[in-house]
Amino acid sequence: MAATVTKLDTRRVGTSPTIHAAVDAFLDAPTIRGNPNTLRAYMNVLDRVAELLGPDRALADVADDEVGGALATLWGAAKPATWNRNRAAVGSWLTWCATRRHWAAPAVPAATERRREPADDTKAVSRSRIDRLCRRRDVPLREKTLWRMLYESASRASAVLALNIEDLDLPNKQARVVVEGGDTMWITWGTDTAHLLPRLIAGRTRGPLFLSEHRPGPHRRATTDPRDLCPDTGRARLGYDRARILLGQYGDGLRLHQLRHSAATHLGDANTSANVIMAKTGHKSLRSVQRYVKPGLAAVHQATEALSSTPRRA
Repeated sequence: MAATVTKLDTRRVGTSPTIHAAVDAFLDAPTIRGNPNTLRAYMNVLDRVAELLGPDRALADVADDEVGGALATLWGAAKPATWNRNRAAVGSWLTWCATRRHWAAPAVPAATERRREPADDTKAVSRSRIDRLCRRRDVPLREKTLWRMLYESASRASAVLALNIEDLDLPNKQARVVVEGGDTMWITWGTDTAHLLPRLIAGRTRGPLFLSEHRPGPHRRATTDPRDLCPDTGRARLGYDRARILLGQYGDGLRLHQLRHSAATHLGDANTSANVIMAKTGHKSLRSVQRYVKPGLAAVHQATEALSSTPRRA
């Protein structure tokens, strides 16, 4: 009996990849690898989880509670949206391992629940606030260009940050981006962004549009995707986290997604049709657009005036 148990245990460990290998296999799946934004998002989450759990451990030896503990350690104090997003990423990876590769794998424990994301009807900010922010003299050119483009294109920050100079069609104020699901679409921007882009590019003809402040060190350079490095300056692509922090500092807590949300709201206030807003934002259904396109406070004030009595003549 003892020999039989030993044989079964050896077979179990032998057919179970390490955590690091399981992460790599998942990231190499066509649905993940085919979209640079999706790949980058999953990589950021799963690499951190793997490091905490022990990348060289067999995946089969990890308990459900350890997965829950890793999530709590890394994002337990995060906002509900961040917690839910990262929890879902880990859950997708583990489900893929169990169902697609048939590896013995843990699961996100039931006690590690999704958190309620409170509705926030103040997400959209006024256009004047965005204009004031982008005209401040202490705001660097890179940030002004990024924020203007996010607002005028109403695009996701991850897609805009993934842009390369080669993707731009400057004369027509448009660019190709890869959106969720791997589809390609055009985003468009207005005059303000068009004035800023040539100054930002400064003669460069290739590489990431938005660059970090400094060149990465040798170790960081060796582990960075060559597509995320500028071949002319050696600087790396500006990351989402850094862009988020900078907007929060200059914008008094403003979030990247609020620029997109505000653009959709302002288009709705201007009586732009839902179909046009859907094409502009890249949403795939009218129901998705309706989540974002709510009348802004200015529109509510204007409607309120219609309820006031007609002013009397003197």
